[in-house]
Amino acid sequence: MKLGIMQPYVFPYSGYFQLINAVDKFVFYDDVTFIKKGWINRNHILLNRKKYLFSIPVKNISSFAAINATFVSDKPFHWKKKILNTFGSAYSRAPFFKNVFPIIEEVINSSSDQSISTVAKNSVKMVMQYLEMQTVIVESSSVYNNNELKSEERVIDICKQEKVSTYINAGGGIDLYRTENFENAGINLFFMEPGLQPYRQFRNEFVPGLSIVDVLMFNPVEEVRRMLENYNLISSRELYNITTNKVKQS
Repeated sequence: MKLGIMQPYVFPYSGYFQLINAVDKFVFYDDVTFIKKGWINRNHILLNRKKYLFSIPVKNISSFAAINATFVSDKPFHWKKKILNTFGSAYSRAPFFKNVFPIIEEVINSSSDQSISTVAKNSVKMVMQYLEMQTVIVESSSVYNNNELKSEERVIDICKQEKVSTYINAGGGIDLYRTENFENAGINLFFMEPGLQPYRQFRNEFVPGLSIVDVLMFNPVEEVRRMLENYNLISSRELYNITTNKVKQS
């Protein structure tokens, strides 16, 4: 059994869904600290041929509050209408706009009095439903009862509770974990290198690094599912050996 863990993000990038696709069970890490200016409540879309940062406003932002304890704000007034108009302006002429825009509307319009965690999880689950993804989803806040543990120690404990043999992490977590600690716990640690081939976005030059929304707007479901298979998994031991050899050679 393979496990993945990530904070819930609002309409995250395609690599997030590649990780979900690569595992048997995926954990929303929803009771860890909200990250200011991170990707929990915002992402990029394509607007006028350029990256545009959309953001869902949250209230009482604090670096000490958990994601599931940080709530969507009602200020500025009419932000929902504004953000939906922005998505409409950006993608109304995209080939799959009529299929995808209702998902965005549902997530945004149902966000009142919700935590940003709930909104983000809804966005991910609705995209999964659209793509017919079958990965089991759980929430760290409701299952493991171990939030007194931190970082690597907590991840290993979750893996043990789930009795998994393999833990797959996004590539950005390479510096957070020590190979031997996972090996000692009987867990194979892998890091994902996501891949995304350019696709046609209207008539302009391809702009990478955008929300999954952009991928969905320009590609049929079958093609997006194929894209989600385009990744590499590198074992932590292999990364360790590569790093050690580079140090020796220098």
